[in-house]
Amino acid sequence: MRVLGIDPGYAIVGWGVVEYISNRFAPIGYGAVITEKDTPFEQRLVEIYESVFDICKRYQPEALSIEKLYYQHNQTTVIGVAEARGVILLAAAQCGVPIYEYTPMQVKQAITGYGKAVKKQIQEMTRIMLHLESVPKPDDTADALGMAIAHCHCSRSRLMGTPVR
Repeated sequence: MRVLGIDPGYAIVGWGVVEYISNRFAPIGYGAVITEKDTPFEQRLVEIYESVFDICKRYQPEALSIEKLYYQHNQTTVIGVAEARGVILLAAAQCGVPIYEYTPMQVKQAITGYGKAVKKQIQEMTRIMLHLESVPKPDDTADALGMAIAHCHCSRSRLMGTPVR
């Protein structure tokens, strides 16, 4: 199974493609789409859309795993992230990639076995599972790889993410 994990944002979109065969993980590609703060917001969305579309075409994932959006404190930020998430979902849908969303707790549970693990624990387990020398930077990239791993683990269990329709 080949899964594209995405950590959505509008300044930085982390992405990671993971291959999962016979209970073994292999990183296929990973990185970040970084948009400049001085760029008009609508152009940032275009850059995100085009980059995710290109990633989907290049790596041909069988599924996209993305964090379920939740509201914390800053209403302005959550709206911008939601808009970026929308163009990410559009790009994947136009490439025919099924989309699954997971809560942070589901991701933590799938990677560490503990739903209240801290970010550093998730990133270190991701590094170990993918046999990487160091945790990928920026953090959004490591988080995206974790999203991909979570889908691989959850797709065969009761923790299965919610398909986006």
